[in-house]
Formats: sequence, structure tokens, C-alpha cells
Amino acid sequence: MAAPKFAPIGAREDKFYSSPDVVPEAWRPERPGIVDGLQPVGDRLGAMGPDQGFALTIAKKLAPKLQLAEGERLDDAIRGCVGIALRRASLFSRAPVVHDLDVAFTIWGYYDSQPPADLLVRRFELFEGVGNVNHHYAQGRKIADLVPESTLRLTPIAAADRYPADWRDLTGA
Repeated sequence: MAAPKFAPIGAREDKFYSSPDVVPEAWRPERPGIVDGLQPVGDRLGAMGPDQGFALTIAKKLAPKLQLAEGERLDDAIRGCVGIALRRASLFSRAPVVHDLDVAFTIWGYYDSQPPADLLVRRFELFEGVGNVNHHYAQGRKIADLVPESTLRLTPIAAADRYPADWRDLTGA
């Protein structure tokens, strides 16, 4: 292919590579989001884990199985229990799975068509409005933080075996 008329004419004498005069320093991962050591623990920090948004997808698929009392809202039940499920998943260092949500919905009686009356009262107190995460984030964190770690370590079958007799111990409420 011919060179354009405006290209300089003549061969270059220096056809080898030369380093620049200044070599920049090596890159280091010094970003504000990098956490040194273990994940910090404290009020409103939550439970870190991978792919946490998938818990909402699972919850929407389980929604037809949920038994809501009159006056309860589906989005409140889902948001309140998703926090528990995410905490359980992060305890095992993995993304949320259906079993995490099963444990959360079971201990709060959402799979039961006739949950204990005192459980319903407690659910109304804690879960009302939690679905509006913009205004009730702290309330949702409170629900997730109430549940003892011993409950989170249970299998879904073990949680179902202990519900409804031990619902207070399971939920920490």
C-alpha cells in the first residue's frame, strides 16, 4: 500500500525499543473499598456475602407458599426475612440459597396457616412497613439481628421440627 503524500519520507535509523525516561511506580490495590482483615461488625453494617440480590429472586418464587394474616403485606414479610436469609448465607461464606429463606420463613411462621397468636402479634410489631427499605432499613436490620446464630446454623428440617413450640427461641423475639 502506498504511503500518503503527507507522510514523512525516508527510513528511520532508530528501529529499536527504548524505555521512557521515567518509569511509574508499580500499581497497588489502595482503594477506599478494600477492607483490611475481617469484615467489620457493628450497627447497620449488615452481613456481607456474594450475589445477595439473588435472595429477592428466590423469595419471589417462594411468595405463593407464604401464609399472610389479614393486614400483613407480602413485601414486608419478604424484606424482613431476606435479611435473616442473607445473614445465614454469609455465616456459611456463600451466596443465598432457597434453604436460607426456608429457615427465615419457617421460624416466623410464614409457612403456617395457623401460627400462634402471640407470634402474629410479634410479627405485626416488627414487620410492619419493613418492605419500604428506604424508610425502614434499621427496622429490617433489627429483625435480622434478633435471630440467634444457633438458629441460623439449623437445617431447614431442624428449624421446622422446632417450630412452633420454640418460636421465641428461634427468632430471638
